[in-house]
Amino acid sequence: MPGVISRILPRDQTFFAMFVELAETVKEGATALVEMLRRYDDPQGYAEKIKEIEHKGDTITHNLITKLNQTFITPFDREDIHHLSSRIDDVLDLVDAASSRMVLYQIRTVRPGVRELAEVLEQSAARILDAVRVLEKRDGILDLCIEINRLENESDRLSRDLIARLFAEEKDPVEILKWKEIIETLETGTDKAEDVANVIETITVKGA
Repeated sequence: MPGVISRILPRDQTFFAMFVELAETVKEGATALVEMLRRYDDPQGYAEKIKEIEHKGDTITHNLITKLNQTFITPFDREDIHHLSSRIDDVLDLVDAASSRMVLYQIRTVRPGVRELAEVLEQSAARILDAVRVLEKRDGILDLCIEINRLENESDRLSRDLIARLFAEEKDPVEILKWKEIIETLETGTDKAEDVANVIETITVKGA
């Protein structure tokens, strides 16, 4: 009977627009982080801006989950809607965490290569946005997921190189601890982006 009802009643398609809005917020935050690291003339100001973006993302995620709880017929599995919204929000949380640590640890100058690592995270956020924009029709969506996975591998490689250079070049153990955590936070952000791609792949396969 539930299957018959779901074929008769219209599915609420506004979830797709909400996912796009959430992904746009993640991309906005990641772009602000890259700009913060590129200029590094006002880290406190950028961190506050990113925190505001993160709060906006939390609000969108909350609204999305609230709508999920109020909607009878959803465009795809309820569990997948919940997972996708949570995983996208996780990426923005890591963007915020990285910017906050730059201020908390009183970083004066950005180590070479760290901005490039953040740029990979920004690219991952851009591909997430591309993927959710085509989530309804699924056009080319698996290729975008493959690209997100490739970017995660690139982030792994960059972070390993950066940490190796950190231990080789830095003599202050406190500075080593600070930068190791910042680098790992950025790399974890791309890990979370890969989690988003995995959920999208699951949704796509189920809907095939």
